[in-house]
Amino acid sequence: MFRRLPDPRARPVHFTFEGEALTAHSGDSVAAALLGAGIGHSRTTPKSGTARAPYCMMGVCFECLIEIDGVPNRQGCLVEVRDGMAVRRQQGAPGLPEDLAGEGGQ
Repeated sequence: MFRRLPDPRARPVHFTFEGEALTAHSGDSVAAALLGAGIGHSRTTPKSGTARAPYCMMGVCFECLIEIDGVPNRQGCLVEVRDGMAVRRQQGAPGLPEDLAGEGGQ
């Protein structure tokens, strides 16, 4: 689906996603790095567990929420990937009480 264009100026950046070692280009956002690596979705919805992927890539839609270095609810499209970063798929809504997770969620 996505194919990276060659950029001779970009240096490789090494990070992990779900424990798997990946390489991105310097200057990539986390969301762009994941899409470039063929990762289909970055989070699931709180209510149904439906897979969601980056959409607007400019910080408006919040579809790219992800856990970065143990911190949930980060917008992957607004965070630049860096060496050693540990990225995990966000499952539902961390920190949301169980009785509220099913109300009005996607």
